[in-house]
Amino acid sequence: MKIAFFTDAYLDLNGGIVSSMNAQKHALEELGHTVYIFSTGFHRPERELAALMNDYIYIVPSCKLFFLGIAPISRRPRVIEKWLMKNFPELKEFDVFHIHYEGGCSIAGIRLGRKLKIPVVQTMHGREDMGETSIIPFGLRSFVAFHLNWFHSWYMPHETKVKKDKYLATNYARAKMWTLMVNHANAADAVITPSKHFKEKLTHYGVTRDIDVVSNGIDDDLVPARVSARRIMANEPLKIVWNSRFSPEKRAMKFLEALKMVDFPYVMEAFGSGTDIILGKNYVKLNRLKVNFHGDTKREEILKTMKESHLGVLASYGFDNQPMTMLEAEVTGLPILICDPDMLEVTTKNGVYLADGPEPKDLAKALTDIYNDPEKIVRMSVAMIKDRNQAKQSHQIKKLLSIYERVKK
Repeated sequence: MKIAFFTDAYLDLNGGIVSSMNAQKHALEELGHTVYIFSTGFHRPERELAALMNDYIYIVPSCKLFFLGIAPISRRPRVIEKWLMKNFPELKEFDVFHIHYEGGCSIAGIRLGRKLKIPVVQTMHGREDMGETSIIPFGLRSFVAFHLNWFHSWYMPHETKVKKDKYLATNYARAKMWTLMVNHANAADAVITPSKHFKEKLTHYGVTRDIDVVSNGIDDDLVPARVSARRIMANEPLKIVWNSRFSPEKRAMKFLEALKMVDFPYVMEAFGSGTDIILGKNYVKLNRLKVNFHGDTKREEILKTMKESHLGVLASYGFDNQPMTMLEAEVTGLPILICDPDMLEVTTKNGVYLADGPEPKDLAKALTDIYNDPEKIVRMSVAMIKDRNQAKQSHQIKKLLSIYERVKK
C-alpha cells in the first residue's frame, strides 16, 4: 500500500506523537509498504531537506515568523492543498491518508482525501482541551480556544457543539477545544485512539464514527534484546528517570516539589525540554535537589538510562492518553510511578505504582513507600519484563493494517 501521514506535530518536535509515527512508518516499510510524511517544519539547509526527502518526509508550507510556542505551524490549509497537488500529483494514487493531529496540515490532509476520494484515518492522540489550558496563560485561554475553533470551522463543518459541563468541558475554553476535537474526528472515515478511556471520552462528547483502540508501539529496533529485573541495594540512591516534556501539562514542577519532601538518597535523570525547563533548573539549584538535566536526547540514550535505573515517573494528571514513556518503561523492564488512575490501562498493572493522589505530598509518600520496600521494585520490574513484547510496534502493526484494509473497501 501507499500511505500518506499528515501531521502538525513531527518535525522540530520531540514527544510521543513523533515516536509513535516513526515506529509506525518503520514497521510499515519493513512489511513492504510506502509511507510519506507531510509535516510542518522550520527552515532547513538544502542538504537536510534532501536527506528528509530521501526518506519520503516533506515540509509543507509553514509560517516563517509566527509560531505557537516551540511548534512550527502551517500556512492555511488551502495553501497546503494547492502545494501538495502541484508537487505530489501521485497522491491521487495513494491507498490511505492517515492524519495524526488537528492543525492546518492535518486539516489539509482530510480535505484532500475527500477531494481525491481516498479513505481517511484519524488518530486522536491527545487531550487538546487540557493542552490548551495548560500552556496558554490564564487570561488568554478563552480567546485562543475561540480563534482555534473558528479557524477549524472555516475548513470543516462543526455539526456538533460541546457545551460547558461538570465533566471535562468545565470551562468555555475546554468546551471549545472538545468541539474542535469531536468535529475533526467525525470528518474521517475511521478513528483511532491509543486507549479505551480516551475512546469513551470522545464518544461521550459526540464522536459518531466507530473508534478503534490501537496501542502505540516502540520501534522494535529500539527495544533492548535483554533486560534484567531491577534491584536496589542497601543505602543505594534510588535512580529515577523523568522522560517527558518539562511543562505544565506534564506537572514537572509538582514532581520537583515532591522530591524536595523526601528524606532518602536519590538521583533523577531528566530528559526532555519544555516551557518549565528554566523554572525547573532554578528550583533544583535553589533547593539543592539531585537532578541532572539532559534536554532533548536520542531515544537510544534515554532507553539505555531507563534500562539502568530503578524507577520511571509520570506526574501528569487528566492529560495523557497513552504516554510513550510508559511503553518505553515496559520494554526496558522499568517500574513506573503514576498518579492518574487512567494510566493503569497503559501497561501491566503489576509494573505500575499508583500514588494516592496527584499532589506533591502524594507523590513524595509513594516514592518513600517504594524506597522502603526494595522487593516492590523487583516485583514490578519482573512484571514489566514479562509483558514487554506487547509494547513493540510489530505487535500492533497488524491492527493498523486491518483498519487500512477496512476503509479501502
